[in-house]
Amino acid sequence: MTLTLSLIRREITGRYRGSALGVVWSLLTPLLMLAVYTLVFGVVLKSRWDIPGREGAAHSTAEFAVILFCGLIVFQYFSEVVTAAPGLVLANVNYVKKIVFPVHILPVVSAGAALFHAAVSMLVLLVFAAVVFGGLPSTVLLLPVAFAPLVVMGLGLTWILAALGVYFRDIGQLIGPLVTASMFLSPVLFQRSAMPEWLQPALLLNPLTIPVESVRAVTLFGQAPDWTALGLYSLAAIAVAFAGEAFFQATRRGFADVL
Repeated sequence: MTLTLSLIRREITGRYRGSALGVVWSLLTPLLMLAVYTLVFGVVLKSRWDIPGREGAAHSTAEFAVILFCGLIVFQYFSEVVTAAPGLVLANVNYVKKIVFPVHILPVVSAGAALFHAAVSMLVLLVFAAVVFGGLPSTVLLLPVAFAPLVVMGLGLTWILAALGVYFRDIGQLIGPLVTASMFLSPVLFQRSAMPEWLQPALLLNPLTIPVESVRAVTLFGQAPDWTALGLYSLAAIAVAFAGEAFFQATRRGFADVL
């Protein structure tokens, strides 16, 4: 645990080493992304959101921006861990060749660093939400419960992709477009109800759909998450995590030979 926390700290500080603003970039990056998406979807395309309890009522661009920001934080976490996964082992060859080093913690370190950035963005979101919506609902206390299954799912996928990335280098080129597609095929930029009815069930196969909707519900709309959907997602996430860790451990024996 001490080694893992130390590596997470090094990962966070190392990313911004030499930059003038340092860790502040972990805050500025999502805000810049928010500004662009708000301009495109909220101002140019005039996208609108049906806020629970206010169906049909108009909302401000600021409210739309906060709703959008909430989804983008979830996506950004998922994108960060999954996109980096195929290159994790390749970027740490020196660790692989040290028999005493627990290579399987590399995905945990990556997930921990991404979780730090998500937490920073989430604190900013809570401040914005309190100002724009006039306060935070009591359901915001369920935020860790709504977000945790995505962390577990992301960790499992990272173990799988990190192992595959050693043997199939093209995986890294494929993941970027797939992650981008996952954003546009999830409720990050629009509500699930805005999709054709026949396509809505398919969105549930996207690993972002349930976490995005659950985090928005508890953080902004004062609603409890869909416990059935979140429970099933959690079970799937745990299964993926166990399978991913087992797959990583089974394939790591050949890492040194390939590298």
